[in-house]
Amino acid sequence: MKRTNKEVLFKGVKFMAGALPLMFIGPSILYSAFNNREHPLYFAVLILGILSCGGAMFLIFKGINTIMKAIFDS
Repeated sequence: MKRTNKEVLFKGVKFMAGALPLMFIGPSILYSAFNNREHPLYFAVLILGILSCGGAMFLIFKGINTIMKAIFDS
């Protein structure tokens, strides 16, 4: 009978925990950027928001992938 690799599972949970703040910060930054289009730092804030949303998506993918490896791989 196969057992779950707990070390790899906790690593995946850490990825998911890292994605959680980015899931809220990214859209907030994007909302702030779109409301202040005339501001001189508009593009910098917009890029920061896009990067944080992309980082959240990457960490979620990486976390789910790692959790699936811990559960189903031997």
